[in-house]
Amino acid sequence: MWVWSVLDSDYDRVRLFLKSKLFESTVLDFGTIFGGYLMRRVNLDLDVLRSFTLGIELGSFAKAAERLGRSTSAVSAQLKKLEEQAGTAIFIKAGRGLALTGAGETLLAYARRLLELNDEAVTAVHGVMAAGWVRIGLQQDVSETLLPAVLGRFARAHPQVRVEVRVARNAELMEKIAQGQLDLALAWDDGGATGHQERIAELPMHWIAARDPRWQRSGNAPVQLVAFDDACRFRSAATAALERAGTAWQIAFSSPNLSGVWAGVAAGFGLTVRTRLGLPAHLCALSDQQDGLPALSSVALALFRKDAVPAPAAALLGAILLEEMRPLLFDYATA
Repeated sequence: MWVWSVLDSDYDRVRLFLKSKLFESTVLDFGTIFGGYLMRRVNLDLDVLRSFTLGIELGSFAKAAERLGRSTSAVSAQLKKLEEQAGTAIFIKAGRGLALTGAGETLLAYARRLLELNDEAVTAVHGVMAAGWVRIGLQQDVSETLLPAVLGRFARAHPQVRVEVRVARNAELMEKIAQGQLDLALAWDDGGATGHQERIAELPMHWIAARDPRWQRSGNAPVQLVAFDDACRFRSAATAALERAGTAWQIAFSSPNLSGVWAGVAAGFGLTVRTRLGLPAHLCALSDQQDGLPALSSVALALFRKDAVPAPAAALLGAILLEEMRPLLFDYATA
């Protein structure tokens, strides 16, 4: 307890000060500064943040409304509320659409973190009894960028579950799903009826070259290719496109794994074909038209499940993987 004691002789002076205008203005100033700060505390609505982030990631708030089972007007009202809570503009007109302001970009980063923590908490509470073992396989393209976040979230929420990870090429992942040796696999969809799949995205294939020095074709010389040492979807796409265009080609460098392919391209042995997902910074995607290369098709990325109704641990890990893929694909689309 704080006690303010004064001498009897000072009592009258203290009483007069407490009644004075100076004391009154001092209290008002204190209240304006500190009380105003407390009054401005805002609790952001997670439902509103979810609509906001989903709309940005899908590139359309109409699509976000459909995905969330809300009307477009309801989502518009949420966004208006979000700007009011933020106290500043988070959107700016860009042509016929909207773009994020600097404040909007900042809010998006925080919104993702808040939603991730919320979803992690809900998953931990609902899946508190999850235990056992789950086996997951991933493509080499995304393992380094995706695995730390996915496994970190899952381990914090479900420490009782043992996780086995397999990073491998597509054919091996598909084989292990078909044989029941993996519960989940994030892989390229080759159109075969392997397991129970959920398509995540359709990604264009690109000709990939070293960023420096920039690749240039040498007259009518065969296009030098860097590829896996045996048949794969991307190698087949490259050779088929060149043959349709009547362009000679030859394999200049081969490797059994993707890191070896990236190294061969970086060393200047030739071009390879891949998507931009997980593309190292020292490599670049070429423009078909500018570089005189034939156009390429796209490839679907999918999550494959061993069972139509996965075990609880596999279902929880699959849900976290899909959530972590969303911002990765958004960054891919806007790069």
